[in-house]
This record gives sequence, C-alpha cells and structure tokens, in this order.
Amino acid sequence: MASRADRVSLRGLALLVVLAAVVFLTALLVGSSGIGVRRGLAALAGGGDAATRSVLIAVRLPRVLAAFGVGSLLALSGVLLQALFRNPLADPYVLGVSGGAAVGALLAMIAGLAAVVVQSAAVAGALGAVGVVYLLARGGGTPRLLLTGVVLASACGALVSVLLALADSSRVRGMVFWLAGDLEWAVNPWLSAGAALLAVALAVLVARPLNVLASGELRARTVGLALEGWRTLLFIACAALTALAVVSAGTVGFVGLIVPHAVRLSFRTSDHRIVAPAAALAGGMLLAAADLLARTIASPRQLPVGAIMALVGAPLFVALLRGRSR
Repeated sequence: MASRADRVSLRGLALLVVLAAVVFLTALLVGSSGIGVRRGLAALAGGGDAATRSVLIAVRLPRVLAAFGVGSLLALSGVLLQALFRNPLADPYVLGVSGGAAVGALLAMIAGLAAVVVQSAAVAGALGAVGVVYLLARGGGTPRLLLTGVVLASACGALVSVLLALADSSRVRGMVFWLAGDLEWAVNPWLSAGAALLAVALAVLVARPLNVLASGELRARTVGLALEGWRTLLFIACAALTALAVVSAGTVGFVGLIVPHAVRLSFRTSDHRIVAPAAALAGGMLLAAADLLARTIASPRQLPVGAIMALVGAPLFVALLRGRSR
C-alpha cells in the first residue's frame, strides 16, 4: 500500500501533468499572427479555415513540441549530473558539450553551409568535446571529470569569441541567435520529444542506483554498486541528452540548473522515481513558456529563447536559494 508521501508525490505529478497540458495548449493557441483562442480551438477540432490550421499544425506545433522536448532533456540531464557529481551547481553544460557543439556549428556557419550540415557539425563538435573530456579525466573520478569539463568549456568559449570576431557581419546575427538559443533550429521536434520520453522512462527504471549514487561514494560501495560503471554510463547519458538538446535549440541555459532544485524543494524529496519525471515535465513547461514570451513580447520580432530563459532563470535561481536557506 502506498505511503502518505508517495500519495502526495503522485498528486503533485498529476498536477504537473495538468499544468503541462495547459501550458502546451496556451503556447499552441497564443502568438503574433492574430489567431484568437476560439478560432484556434475550432481549427484543432477539425473546423476553421485552412490558413489557421496551417499556422497551428505546421508552424506552432513543431515549435511547442521542440520546446517541451529540449526543456525536458536539459532538466533531466541536470538531475543526472547533480546525482553524479553530488554538486548542486552542476548543469548540462559543465561537461563542455555545448562549447564543442558551438564551435562545430559556428565553423559550419562561417563556411556558409546548409542548416542540416550546421546541425551535423554541432553533433560532431559535441561528441568531440565529450571524447576529449572522457579521455583526459579517465581514472580520476568525478572531481577530475568536473574540472576537465569546466576547463574545456572555457577553452571552447574563447574559440567561439575568436570565430565571432572573424565571421562575416552578414552571418553574425544568425550565429548569435544560435548561441543564445533559438528553437527555429529544431527542424525535427519529434526527435527531441521522443528522446525525452525514453530518457524519463529509463531514469525511473534506474532510480534506485541513482539514489544510492547521490547519497555518496561510501554508501554506494557499501551496497556493492559498480561505481565506475555507473559513472561512465551517466556521463555518456548526460552527454547524449545535452548534445541532442543543443543541436535542436542551441545553447539554452538555466533549465538544467534550476529545475532540479525547484522540483526537489516543491516535492520535498530526492527520490529519482519522482524527481526525474517531475523535472522533465517542469523543464518542458518552463522552456515552452519562455518561448511563448520570446515569440510575443516584442512581436513581430522574435527574441532568442535562451535570452528570455536567462532573464527569468537568474532571479528564479536566487529565489530558490533563499527558499532553500529558509
């Protein structure tokens, strides 16, 4: 029979599902094209005019799906990294994945290559950065892994500055938008959304080892957990999730940092059976809401969603820290 804490957590997850549905529908119906809520609902029900259905299904739906998918991937990656490093400041970009992806993508943009090639170059850069971090940190445990990722991320940041300085002025705007996070690059939103669902299911299945790992190395060795094997597995999983998110939407910060904290504080638990799905839902909602603001706050201009996320995320993180201290 479920305990009282489990019932409270399940009710919280059910509430998150309802809120996610509300945010999804709001992001789908609200925009700068002048389509009202009534017309939008009629179009979703199969009525209305063809132009309205085209805007909702062909333009907004892929973007909302991409926002939910990317937000979920980043939030879940943050949950796994904070369990791996036992560090509340660990986030998906600490491994240098975003820096490597940025270098690869900007090199392709400078060369004037197509969007598909830019994404492929970002994947190659992300995988290259992961390989470098893993080879340099091998055998040194999580502290060396963390430090190597931070150093590589700083080096990639310097390379990005050099590439921006060398780039033609006609290409700089697109490069800056990619670096700031832009869901226009999410040409295949079903990939990120499907990957997020699969990752959540796998995280719930391995929740017990994650709970043991998050409680410390001594506890993990006491219960016989294969520590090095789980470290490597989590490292690869976090790198893959972050690389997929970065390739889909550029570098969107704060989601993987603040969402895990918010979930743990709200649910008052560190049990990954609850934290993983809740963080995925909350991350998707947060990024979808930020993208809605990016599309509408300066209409008809569109702002980078990463910039909106940073403006919202910084004060939210401060509020979380104050709440945690209390």
